[in-house]
Amino acid sequence: MTKHVNLRLPDDVHALAVAAAAADDRSLNSWLISVVRRAAEASETSDRPDGDPTSPAPLRGKTDSPPP
Repeated sequence: MTKHVNLRLPDDVHALAVAAAAADDRSLNSWLISVVRRAAEASETSDRPDGDPTSPAPLRGKTDSPPP
């Protein structure tokens, strides 16, 4: 079973992803699936306190973003 997700990428990120997929001889969709799968599997327990999968992982990325 597959799920459909609409993903909005800035033009520069899209261009980087297209280039990375081409370099890996994959379609953009296949490349994105592999990247998301690796990220999800790597973060299952590695960044969580005491390896507890129910604990939230630390936030990553830009820290200068305004709070939600």
